[in-house]
Amino acid sequence: MEFEIAHTTRYKYSAPTAEAYGEVRLTPSNLPTQTVLERSLTIDPEVASSSYTDHFGNAVEFFSLPFRHHHLVLTNRTLVRTHAAAVPDGSLELTVQEARQVLRSALTDIFLYLQPTPVVAPGRDAAQWSRKLFAPKARLGDALQQLNETIHTEFKYQSGSTSNETPLADVWRARTGVCQDFAHVGLSVLRAAGLPARYVCGYIETDAAADGTQLTGSIATHAWIEVLVPGMHWVALDPTNRQWCNERYVTVAFGRDYSDAAPFRGTFKGGGRQHLSVHVSMKRIPPKPLP
Repeated sequence: MEFEIAHTTRYKYSAPTAEAYGEVRLTPSNLPTQTVLERSLTIDPEVASSSYTDHFGNAVEFFSLPFRHHHLVLTNRTLVRTHAAAVPDGSLELTVQEARQVLRSALTDIFLYLQPTPVVAPGRDAAQWSRKLFAPKARLGDALQQLNETIHTEFKYQSGSTSNETPLADVWRARTGVCQDFAHVGLSVLRAAGLPARYVCGYIETDAAADGTQLTGSIATHAWIEVLVPGMHWVALDPTNRQWCNERYVTVAFGRDYSDAAPFRGTFKGGGRQHLSVHVSMKRIPPKPLP
């Protein structure tokens, strides 16, 4: 599949802003599941940007506006081709205990993805779920699917019910949230079970497919989980939609939690208020007819 994606982030200020600084993680990487064909970023007011690769392998662009301005608009356009993910069936046939033992040999490479963070803090609920869903003799693939199913069943998706500042403990208590929260819940359970897992920020095609299936996702970016399994394969799960990720997903950034993979973060200097709006358009390009 091929997708045209336009991601626009717009800030309007109630009073002129003296200066602003920001960094964006909006450049998808070339992965076994996707190939980036075209990509461009425009900044209004126009300024130059610089780039680097962060600790998690994400492409980052940063910029500064050292002058007065009334607005800031970032428009990122991407053309990407997605591919079917190879499923490591042999790894998923292992038991949870066998998987832990194999992955232990790569501890230095996966250490960060096993640790709690201020956002994905350990808790009683995560520990209880990990013991129930990831029993040592459970087949790894079955346990991962059960995690998907359980989050989808036990939590209610409700747009606007949480914010980036909502503690994970509150999400567990209310059993309500959005895709970002469901990813954090899954990460807390997996790490409590001793399985390395990372947060993924990207895009999802929410329009109905030819078979009528329609996926739940944000009008902006979507969030899901990747779990490292023996053989050093990352497999992607979307608890919001109770499925393993497929060609309708485009990966943009990875991290330990949302804070590592946020599409945009920055600061401005001024006495006024700011209003933020984000709009994402993800359009599937029909395949070209055969000659």
